[in-house]
Amino acid sequence: MKISGVDIRPGNIIEYEGGIWRAVKIQHTQPGKGGAYMQVELKNLIDGRKNNVRFRSAETVERIRLDTKDFQYLYAEGDDLVFMDKDTYEQVTLPKDLIGEPAAFLQDGMDVMMELHEERPISVQLPDTIEATIVEADAVVKGQTASSSYKPAILDNGVRVMVPPHISSGTRIVVDVYEQTYVRRAD
Repeated sequence: MKISGVDIRPGNIIEYEGGIWRAVKIQHTQPGKGGAYMQVELKNLIDGRKNNVRFRSAETVERIRLDTKDFQYLYAEGDDLVFMDKDTYEQVTLPKDLIGEPAAFLQDGMDVMMELHEERPISVQLPDTIEATIVEADAVVKGQTASSSYKPAILDNGVRVMVPPHISSGTRIVVDVYEQTYVRRAD
C-alpha cells in the first residue's frame, strides 16, 4: 500500500531502499522557504541500522503489512530470548536487541504479538502497560511542590522510572512499556 511521505507515523513499517524499516520518530517541518517535509528516524528491522530521512509530500513509500501471530515469552538465554508459538508450540529464538529497551519488561509466560514478514520474525510487540513492583524509591524532599515533583524509583526488573512522591518501596504500579513511565498505582 503506497502512502505519502508526510503520512508516515511512528510504528509504521515501510520499505525504503530495498530494506524493511520501522518509523521510530517523526518531525514535521515547515521551513520559511520551500515546501514542508517530514523528518523520519527509521530503524532497519533486519540489521538494526538507524537512518534519518526527509520525505516530501510528493514522495510516496510502500507501507508493509506484517503478519502477526500470538507467542508466549519463555526465558532469556544469554543475549537471546526464547518464545513459543501458542498454536504449534514451536520455539523461536530471537536476539534481545531486536526488541530493544522494552525487553527489560518481559516476564516469564507473558503473551506477546510476533510480527512476521514472509514467515520471518521481524519484531515483537509487548503489551502497552505492565504491572511491576518498586524495590527502591528515594525519600521525598520536603519543600518540593506536590504538583510536579516526581522522584526516581527502581522496579523489580532493574528499570528506573520517575514516580509521584506518595509511591513507596514495595508498591505495585502500572508502567508504560514503551515510554518507561509511571501510569498509575496497580489495584
